[in-house]
Formats: sequence, structure tokens, C-alpha cells
Amino acid sequence: MQYYSYEMFREDMKELVDKIDFNPDGIVAISRGGLTMAHFLGIALDLRRVYTINASSFFNKVQQEIQISNIPELGGNQRILIVDEIVDSGTSMEKVYSILSAVNSSIDFKTACIFHKPTAQFKPDFILREASDWVEFFWEVDVVKSLREEQK
Repeated sequence: MQYYSYEMFREDMKELVDKIDFNPDGIVAISRGGLTMAHFLGIALDLRRVYTINASSFFNKVQQEIQISNIPELGGNQRILIVDEIVDSGTSMEKVYSILSAVNSSIDFKTACIFHKPTAQFKPDFILREASDWVEFFWEVDVVKSLREEQK
């Protein structure tokens, strides 16, 4: 198991901003994992068009059939960056990319993640780190730990 800290995230977001070379009009966050990324990138890239889409496949750390909902209306955009914190099997990112591309054929989509597993069936355009094990993100671990300590 690997812990991913806020400090690592902050540095990775700076690196990702430098890597993004296509000037997106907006960002689509795959919820929930991509929400923190989209928030930071929206501020860093001065973008107000930050959308979400729900793609759920992990329940109790076990991957199951993917469920997609909350498909955003992206009309008026030319370039969209789709973000998620990790591409594990690649199923979520691939399905989201396929659905959004089919509904918005005139939009140029690029994809980004913090972690990518080499065994994933989908490879995003922008990748920051390789993952070989389960990653615990600060926004999950630190919040839960803090809440548990408060409840004692």
C-alpha cells in the first residue's frame, strides 16, 4: 500500500500543468477521485468550466461492473481534459472517454491521471506516476483519520 500526500499532489499538479499542451476550455472530473485534481487544475489553468461525471466501479476496494451517470452537457467547448486520480484497470476512463466522445464528436478530448497501472487497458495522454499497488490518497486517508479521532 502506498500513501500519496498533499505535498506530492501539489508538486504533481504543477508538473501536470506544465505537461498540458493543448489549452483546454474545460475539465471533466471523474467523480469522486478526479474532483480534487479538477479543482486544482481549474484554478491553475484559470478555467471556470469544471464538470463532473460519475463512474463507479470500486466498492469496498473490489472492482465491479462500472456504472456511469451524471453525463455533463459540454456544448460550446472545443477542448476538454478528462481527469481521474488513478487509472487502475482503465475501464472507467475508457468508458467515460467513449461516452463523452460519442456525444460530443466536435470536441477534442485529452485524458490525464496521477497514477497509471501498466496493466491498464487504457493509457491516458498525461500520466504522472506509475502504480503497482493500492494507493491511499491524502483526501481519503487524512479526512477519515481526522473524523475518527474527533469521534473518540
